[in-house]
Amino acid sequence: MFSDSSDDGVDLTEVEVREYEGEDLSSITHFRENSIRGPQSVDIDNYRLTISGLVDDPKVLGYDEIITSYETYRKVVTLYCVEGWDVTILWEGVLLRDLIEEAGAVPGAHTVIFRAVDGYSTSLPLTYVIDNDILLAHKMNDVILPPERGFPFHLVAESKWGYKWIKWVNVIELSDDEHFLGYWEQRGFSNAADRDESFFA
Repeated sequence: MFSDSSDDGVDLTEVEVREYEGEDLSSITHFRENSIRGPQSVDIDNYRLTISGLVDDPKVLGYDEIITSYETYRKVVTLYCVEGWDVTILWEGVLLRDLIEEAGAVPGAHTVIFRAVDGYSTSLPLTYVIDNDILLAHKMNDVILPPERGFPFHLVAESKWGYKWIKWVNVIELSDDEHFLGYWEQRGFSNAADRDESFFA
């Protein structure tokens, strides 16, 4: 499910939607806290998202610049955690493809490395990011991401195990290192993280 998001000028900060186009949604509180350093509190006035590495035009973008300058989209996607729980959420955000295309991936760039303010990291193939309309979300169930859910940006890595769904993203790096291993991948988790396969490498 994928659709353009319309801006009706209403900012829902306390009430979340629980159904979308006939699909039942999980509550944004139905998550287990399993981040490596606990929930992060990001000073949005000083927050910057850096898009760097193998790109023609590196970017340093503020929060408001991202959510107002790029088209936003909505998708219902289920996150499956390796701990055995899952949540189905209406995610809203910008396409990673749009951010990367504006920065201009150079020939040879085939890996997208993500880093977070808490030191967490992971990566995905560039083709996966582009071909699957992967979102960098700033809302869930029509509510701005709470700090514990990854404010300001949470990666929606659909069809991947939950450890690829990095929160508090502040760096997107284009690389030619197909063997890059993120935080959990260095600890024996599969780098592919495909939901139809084991998450152990």
